[in-house]
This record gives sequence, C-alpha cells and structure tokens, in this order.
Amino acid sequence: MDLILWRHAEAEDGFPDEGRALTERGVRQAELMAAWLRSRLPKEYRLISSPTKRTRQTAKALNAEFPVSNALSPGASFASLLAETGWPDAKGCVVVVGHQPTLGQVASLLLSGVENAWSVKKGAIWWFSNRTRRDETQTVLRAMVSPDLL
Repeated sequence: MDLILWRHAEAEDGFPDEGRALTERGVRQAELMAAWLRSRLPKEYRLISSPTKRTRQTAKALNAEFPVSNALSPGASFASLLAETGWPDAKGCVVVVGHQPTLGQVASLLLSGVENAWSVKKGAIWWFSNRTRRDETQTVLRAMVSPDLL
C-alpha cells in the first residue's frame, strides 16, 4: 500500500475555521503539488479529504473525484486517519488531504513507531509505502516534498 499525506495549502486566517479558503499563494502551492503528484501517481488511486474548505480546495487541484471524511477533520486522531485509509492492509494508493497536528503524528508513527508532533509544511506531501521483506513488514518513506521545492 502507498499512503500519501498531503497537508492543505496556505489558507486565510479567520473564523469559522471550517470555512477558511486558500490564499492566492495557497492555490499556487496546491496546483504545483498536484502537478507533481499527477506525474507520479498510479493510474488508480483513492483521494480523501477533510471536510474543511481549504482541504477540499487543495484536493480539487488534482482534478479527481473524492469523498470528504470527518475522520480527517481538524483535531482528528492518527488512529481515525489510519482506519479511514486502511493502512497498512489496503491495496493500491491513498492520498489524504488533511491537517496538522494529525498528519505529523501519523508521519512520526509510521517512521519511528512513536507518535510525536512532527511538523508537515503547508502544501507538502509525505509519501509512504508498506512492504514485506524477509517476513518483516517495513514502512518506507518514498518522498517528502514541499511546494517551495517545486
């Protein structure tokens, strides 16, 4: 299984939190990352977004159909995100558009086995693969890319 954690791009300040839209810079960040992803994603993949406006706008940059999931809402637990994606047993590739601190907690758990408050930059992706080698399950970080590198 491949799991791609994509933090929403830069958003406006304001209230209510769920209604905050991407800034012009955020729109550019989402478009850059979507272009990078499109050239690398497998033909078939699942895209899932948090229900907030900024995450839905980020996900729309991929030009693909996607459901929204409350399991990815701000403040969601790493366990709800992993359950929603089916990690590590699902087949194929899942792209999750979500929030901090949940994405950082998931990245930390997958790479170190411990839930820590790792930082994921706005608009960045962390791409993980799960594989079995010599009867050992392994998590591999395939890529970590932020929009300022594109």
